[in-house]
Amino acid sequence: MKNAVLITIGDEILSGNTIDTNSNFIATELKNIGIKVSQIFTISDEIDTIKEAIQSAFEIGDLIITTGGLGPTRDDKTKKAIAEFFDDEIALDEATFNHLKTYMEKRGRLEILERNREQAFVPTKSKVFQNFFGTAPCMMMEQSGKLLFSLPGVPYEVKPLIKDQIIPYLQERFSLSYISTRIVSVVGIPESILADTIENWELSLPKNLTLSYLPIGTRVKLRITATGDNEEVLQQQLEDEIQKLLPLIKDNVIATSEDKIEKILAEILTERKLTISTAESCTGGELAKMITSVSGSSKYFLGGVVTYATEKKIDILKVKKETIDEFTVVSEQVASEMAEGCQKLFGTNISLSTTGVAGPGKGEDGKDVGTVFYSIRVNDETVTSKLYMPHLDRLDFMNFVSQKILQDLVSILVSR
Repeated sequence: MKNAVLITIGDEILSGNTIDTNSNFIATELKNIGIKVSQIFTISDEIDTIKEAIQSAFEIGDLIITTGGLGPTRDDKTKKAIAEFFDDEIALDEATFNHLKTYMEKRGRLEILERNREQAFVPTKSKVFQNFFGTAPCMMMEQSGKLLFSLPGVPYEVKPLIKDQIIPYLQERFSLSYISTRIVSVVGIPESILADTIENWELSLPKNLTLSYLPIGTRVKLRITATGDNEEVLQQQLEDEIQKLLPLIKDNVIATSEDKIEKILAEILTERKLTISTAESCTGGELAKMITSVSGSSKYFLGGVVTYATEKKIDILKVKKETIDEFTVVSEQVASEMAEGCQKLFGTNISLSTTGVAGPGKGEDGKDVGTVFYSIRVNDETVTSKLYMPHLDRLDFMNFVSQKILQDLVSILVSR
């Protein structure tokens, strides 16, 4: 199996101002064609640092991919570092310049062509992969059969370069094994007990299959990965092993294929022709965002409201003022009335509601940060639950609660 090393270049990553999403994407794409990422480096945009990282990467991996440091500004030094490392010169590449000119013409930006002209200068030994979504090309250098790809850092430029050009090139260049993966989603059982329950099954897996435990919220994803030369054989192996696993934990399994909870829910809602709506307060629309992130969600998601202000819970969702006065706005009773009002408002089979305190300050009714009540209403039955997670920051709180609600909804629907 080929090994890869990823190098993320940029002070903005090190400072925390920018999140490195490229490494996750690239590692996933490489894994799908049988290339393992051994290490990921994040380094500053300095020539000596870049050269040192490339040297270390070549000692570890067969393939090195760098992202960042290829812009038109003077502080982008990646290209210079690569040229120095490979004892090469930088020169104008006519094909790249013509591509850059065409790119600028299409966008009516020829007036800044000269400023970006420097991006058409590349190491003379490099193979260039043109960037159809930006101005900096991808450059490939080779040394002793090992490859280095240098990409820009903008994610919407990185993704098509990787998927459309680099992955096909690597598949053609190397004889790679197939990697197939299946996810079994398990709920309602602690990870330690789950591990004990399936230990004998795990120990009897064929040598080309591996198992990983991936906790997310209160769900555990069992990722089973198979490696081999025949994709159809691998798929059948995975199915056979999953069928052996299911009798051991059948009451706790909510899905055996899809990974994300919103996609698992989408399959169930589509298959059963159910509709859903949301009424959110402390999650600020995160529930609706997750549900609608799935292609085709318009078939089952009819709408949602974020009734952040207490009076809007009364005006829009018809929550009784007496209920709020008696139990406070962050309460089981208010969550239940929000769900019922939402279901009536949108005319859906299912409605979800949240009311709580995301922080950092206490709620207007004095409830502690991290307190949330949420209701799941399916037809005429409502289940309301409480969570208390004061250790989570605001955004993590919103995401965790939303994940948990969708997971609970899937569990309810699967049990019926």
